[in-house]
Amino acid sequence: MRLVLSQSIKGVHPKREAGPEGKRRNSGRKSSVESNKRRHNLLTVLELTNATPIKNKVGRGYECVYCVEVFLDPSDLKMHTAKDHSDDKIKYKYFKKMLYANSAKLDITSLQCTLCHLEIGGLNELYLHLNKEHNKKIYTDIKDKLLPFKFEERDVARCVICSETFASFKMLLSHMNIHYRNYICDVCETGFVTERLLKSHFRESHQRGEYKCGICAKVFSTITKKKDHEKCVHFGLKKNKCPYCPARFVNYIKKNTHISEVHNKPCIVYNCHACEKSFDAHVKLSTHIKRDHLMERKYECSECDMNFFEKDSLTEHMVKHTGEKHFACGVCYKTFGRKKTLREHMRIHNNDRRFKCEECSHAFVQKCAWRSHMKTKHNLTV
Repeated sequence: MRLVLSQSIKGVHPKREAGPEGKRRNSGRKSSVESNKRRHNLLTVLELTNATPIKNKVGRGYECVYCVEVFLDPSDLKMHTAKDHSDDKIKYKYFKKMLYANSAKLDITSLQCTLCHLEIGGLNELYLHLNKEHNKKIYTDIKDKLLPFKFEERDVARCVICSETFASFKMLLSHMNIHYRNYICDVCETGFVTERLLKSHFRESHQRGEYKCGICAKVFSTITKKKDHEKCVHFGLKKNKCPYCPARFVNYIKKNTHISEVHNKPCIVYNCHACEKSFDAHVKLSTHIKRDHLMERKYECSECDMNFFEKDSLTEHMVKHTGEKHFACGVCYKTFGRKKTLREHMRIHNNDRRFKCEECSHAFVQKCAWRSHMKTKHNLTV
């Protein structure tokens, strides 16, 4: 059974620039054309190769897109798909379920053309092969949302494009946004495979407001931060899951210690190639590179020539110009422009003498007082 989708594309009429309503219709028509082309490419790959679609990875298993079966080993899923779901009707059913905004995850381990049985290294090589050798149409003028994965190493998720390794398939899947920058964030220029991921990123990272915790008095700038706070602080949720067992941890450090000690696995480290710093999360490395090496400063002060990497830093800086003091001490009622300054002030009331002189027995609440003491009493500059 051969399904040809390109026929529906030929019937699309040219764009009409007839005002806002016409533009909306044209935008929807363009989206429909691109979706048809993308689905045509997907169905062609499913029909003419042994590539296996993956629905999701749940726990330690990989879900079949055609049924409810879950397999610990991706190779078992590939065998199951070839044996039980080779009918084109079943493939078409999956093909119809693929949402417009979604990407398709494909296992291309030992990828082979089923027309001539040639082994092929990757999807781009496959597209050229199908077009040149078998005269099959593959559309290349669209956003590519077919994500290739190879499962050649046990317990290691390796990117087929850059060879970077990850401790889990979920982390690798997130990494693919770097290579498939179909949708770009206007604020931070981060790329994403799908529009849905971009919208989620914008809502979680850039959409600011005042979101009050439903249990305590804390207020957060994004709804995601508020929800994370409630789950972790009030409901005891441990977000950091071990990729090798069901254990969960409150932070990266405890998870990495567990992975190293219990599973005898090396912790994933993201090294900066521009300096000697390393990080336990890719997002931290990315932030470091943008802030410290690329010197990215998107947020400009309207009162002076200062620029900042984060919006929160700009907000904190603006206190210098506005003189506003919104943070009041509950003991002496003194007000401060920054929450950090209020926290430092509270050490006076709590008699928190954390700055200790190593030369004598004196200890100080404030760092400036400790430095002054070291200079005047011991002639030391610290």
